[in-house]
Amino acid sequence: MTTAPAPSLTAAPRIAELDVLWITAGLSCDGDSISITAATQPSLEDLLLGALPGIPKMRLHHPVLAVENGEEFLKPFRAAARGEHPRPFLLVVEGSIPNEKLNREGYWAALGTRDDGQPKTTCEWLDELAPHAWGVVAAGTCATYGGVHAMSGNPTGAMGLVDYLGWDFRSQAGLPVVCVPGCPVQPDNFMETLLYLLYQAAGLSPMIPLDHALRPRWLFSQTVHEGCDRGGYYEQGDFAAEYGSRKCIVKLGCWGPVVMCNVARRGWIAGVGGCPNVGGICIGCTMPGFPDKFMPFMDEPPGAKMSSAAVLMYGRTVRALRNFTKSSLEKEPAWRSPGGALTTGYVRPAAATPAGLDAKEPGDAAEEKP
Repeated sequence: MTTAPAPSLTAAPRIAELDVLWITAGLSCDGDSISITAATQPSLEDLLLGALPGIPKMRLHHPVLAVENGEEFLKPFRAAARGEHPRPFLLVVEGSIPNEKLNREGYWAALGTRDDGQPKTTCEWLDELAPHAWGVVAAGTCATYGGVHAMSGNPTGAMGLVDYLGWDFRSQAGLPVVCVPGCPVQPDNFMETLLYLLYQAAGLSPMIPLDHALRPRWLFSQTVHEGCDRGGYYEQGDFAAEYGSRKCIVKLGCWGPVVMCNVARRGWIAGVGGCPNVGGICIGCTMPGFPDKFMPFMDEPPGAKMSSAAVLMYGRTVRALRNFTKSSLEKEPAWRSPGGALTTGYVRPAAATPAGLDAKEPGDAAEEKP
């Protein structure tokens, strides 16, 4: 039985060139665009300059970072919408998607104009671009699940991209919408996801593994609490009563024990920062239920009252026992002294005694006279 050879980084990629068409015309603050410029693993420059082997050449069409403007900038978008783009493209959407059926006589969000000179809504772009895209990525919580604009009482009927296109949507590559949430998205989380998709396009990676919420599974498989450097304080029942404390901040409103996010472990820029690492409570911005289910933000989460009360007695006992043990470990052993006797309890093994010499007991050296 023969096996297929392993993919090689030196072989020609399955897709040699891939365009990234980035739309920021959803309801958004453009914070995700700003965030990705801080990525280092990999950086945006690494991908654009081809610093990593084996991946397709990437062309980025981004309204903030592009040199072109106006109709010149929109050319690749219009060609892609007609199904005439010369290369496969990855559609990245930033911002929540408004419900244009509720706009009455106006519109909620638009990019460029239609042939009749009227604004072309973001929804129209998505209807035309998504069916032709090699893959579709939602960048940030607004694009993934609706975010702040989709909270209860909003007049726009805003929703996430996956809600708009459908949870059963599949791209040209057979991909569902790939969701990388965060408010804003953690820089390396997004760029690492983009890199994975480039390797997949090159034929060097299998289908990207996503969880039930369509997030990259390896990035969102643990809670903030499980990676938090304050977790030891929680276990000991040691809770902060005010901001600025280094102790566990769950009683100040932190939702970390139940929020799927790696920012406490990964940090924010080059491994530094991250909400709880710098004293900021977790408000659940990577979760589909954000923000409604996490409000009011700075109140102690309901579940934390019971769990913290339960751990309090246990934690105090553990802390007392650890302090007792720690006090004994803070002292040096008694045998570390300059006396003439070997008091460590060490006995030279018989096999290590030179021939013709008798093994001496630890106290013998003290009895010998010069």
